[in-house]
Amino acid sequence: MKYTDFPEFMRNPLNAIDPKMQTPGNVGYVFDGLEGSQMAIWTSNGDIISKEHAHDYDEYFVIVHGQYILIIAGKEIILNPGDEYYIPKGIPHAGRSIKGTRSIHAFSKKRAKRVNE
Repeated sequence: MKYTDFPEFMRNPLNAIDPKMQTPGNVGYVFDGLEGSQMAIWTSNGDIISKEHAHDYDEYFVIVHGQYILIIAGKEIILNPGDEYYIPKGIPHAGRSIKGTRSIHAFSKKRAKRVNE
């Protein structure tokens, strides 16, 4: 079955990521693991550019819909639905997504705060 958005229960406003903690144009929701990890879902409401940055935690993600172009060491890696990628902590990366791209991310420690945190 094809969906046009994440199910409503995954987009609960109580889990909305603070806009200051995400690339403008993205809408995200976060879920916490008991050991300090997080998972997040994002939808790109436009063509999005994520500037180069690095994390002090590992990141794994999968593209659900649309396309994301990951940039590592100047190399563009095109990710389409079903493609997944693992970025170890400390690796500088950037990216671009097209409008409507949906992705699911897992982080080895806390990455995002909710709107009301």
